[in-house]
Amino acid sequence: MAKSTFDSSTSSSGSGSAVVGNELVFEEKLSRKAPLARRAWDSFRRNPDFHITQKGQIGANGQVFDVESAAQNTAESPLARKLKGRHLQMIAIGGSIGTGLFVGSGKALQQGGPASLLIAFSLIGAMLFCTVQALGEMAVLLPVAGSFSAYSTRFLDPAWGFAMGWNYATLWLIILPLEIVAAAITIEYWDSPISPAVWVTIFLLGIISINLVGVRGYGEAEFVFSIIKVIAVIGFIILGIILNIGGGRNAEYIGGRYWASPGAFNNGFQGLCSVFVIAAFAFTGTELVGLAAAETANPRKSLPTAVKQVFWRICLFYIVSLTLVGLLVPYTDPRLIGQSSSDAKASPFVIAIKNAGITGLDSVMNVVIMISVLSVGNSAVYGSSRTLAALAEQGQAPRFLAYIDRKGRPLKAIGIAAAFGFLAYLAASNKDTEVFTWLQALSGLSSIFTWGSICLAHIRFRRAWRVQGRSLDELAFRSQAGVLGSWIGFIFNVLVLIAQFWTGFAPIQPQYGPPITGTLAHVRNFFQAYLAAPVVLLCYIVYKLIYRTPIMRCKDMDLKTGLRDLNVAELLADEEWEKASWPKWKKAYKFLC
Repeated sequence: MAKSTFDSSTSSSGSGSAVVGNELVFEEKLSRKAPLARRAWDSFRRNPDFHITQKGQIGANGQVFDVESAAQNTAESPLARKLKGRHLQMIAIGGSIGTGLFVGSGKALQQGGPASLLIAFSLIGAMLFCTVQALGEMAVLLPVAGSFSAYSTRFLDPAWGFAMGWNYATLWLIILPLEIVAAAITIEYWDSPISPAVWVTIFLLGIISINLVGVRGYGEAEFVFSIIKVIAVIGFIILGIILNIGGGRNAEYIGGRYWASPGAFNNGFQGLCSVFVIAAFAFTGTELVGLAAAETANPRKSLPTAVKQVFWRICLFYIVSLTLVGLLVPYTDPRLIGQSSSDAKASPFVIAIKNAGITGLDSVMNVVIMISVLSVGNSAVYGSSRTLAALAEQGQAPRFLAYIDRKGRPLKAIGIAAAFGFLAYLAASNKDTEVFTWLQALSGLSSIFTWGSICLAHIRFRRAWRVQGRSLDELAFRSQAGVLGSWIGFIFNVLVLIAQFWTGFAPIQPQYGPPITGTLAHVRNFFQAYLAAPVVLLCYIVYKLIYRTPIMRCKDMDLKTGLRDLNVAELLADEEWEKASWPKWKKAYKFLC
């Protein structure tokens, strides 16, 4: 009988594997003298550790979901584990700094006013802090492929895991063409004579090429993109403070003038609710740090640092910068009503710079917006391909999507994601707005469902941990927010869904443009805002009826498959001994970061 794994001394004539520590590291046996083209071509061949839940394993009648096989396959996925700590930290810090902050905040300011902007982003930020802490605890212990969708399968219900996996994959599949079109739109800021289709081609090929390099290529690209975005936000914060206290060209002190007139709030409580929805969408992508755990060399060491930095990112990059935006730009400024979600002219950051009479910096900020858009597109291919591959490994997606090559790339899933990118060429059609509006509606609530599922999975995981007689001291990383934080996160996500239902059913009338009147217009607006919810529920119900999946009971949950570290107690003891020698300032820093 052939061995499925080999020790460090095992070799074979073709290609084999080697177990180093707890990681399965692929070794190519091709001759070093082989031509580069030959080695590159051979790297696309199937990984010998490629596996998938076989049809015979899904129940005797082919209709009962095999939870054990699904857990085993996501735990032993042959994805390459090449992400380093610095990659994870920048994915966590810059993962959601994009058009939601730079441009979407303008719509939020216009609809709710500066006070609503600050309140909504602060509360959603607190919710997301609890969510990422919960995700970090599970991902450090169980860094499996698929991450949160796999946790829903393992700790909640396989049918819900199926719905969440396809919900999340659809989100990123649709975001890719939207962001590529958005990047092409940002070029129009400079009145470029070149056709947008040319820019679409350039951006699409660039994003696909980065992801074909492998997970290391994605990590390095996000590292560079995030550094640029972080520098831009810090620069704006410094500039914003100077402008507010009268350091601009006009030497005029602004202070809290715009909080007094036109006022701190706009559209009352309904305006605040609409900003909650925009704020939730702006943070999309923060959870990618958990998805990347399966491809991280040492998640137990890297992930805790990355998830702790979410707190500082929320405080510094969102709350401080948006406070300054509310001080520098009145919500009545008509320029806040942009042509699209990526229209740089509608960015309150750009408007603040223009109001100060500073020339040139608005173009710099537009470049940052374009880089942010491309960063989101890069993440879209990564997020969708990894989720699709994990679903296929669990038998919840077409089997060919589980194909992983010798470099650890989910090649066919990347191909599907790239194919969706070609929808960006619809920008040349006169029906592009209609198509993209409904595509966006299909995935509009995906992040809310994902975050709520993470919190609920963590609550169930902690209960199973206790029921099965495990101690919290055995956890390699413990959520600072605890189970209470997960309950807060779950309740907040439910409240956002309610707020979205209300704003979809009774929308705020646009300040500029035709009003939303008539039954047909209201129904259309509601489904554009809430279409994702019935689609998710339909996926869950249909899959549950077909496969008769069980709601997982705490005593039956698998808490062992996929554990990266076998002797957690000893490793934690070594860390505690090391921490004892740290000075107080370092202990405080490590606790926070």
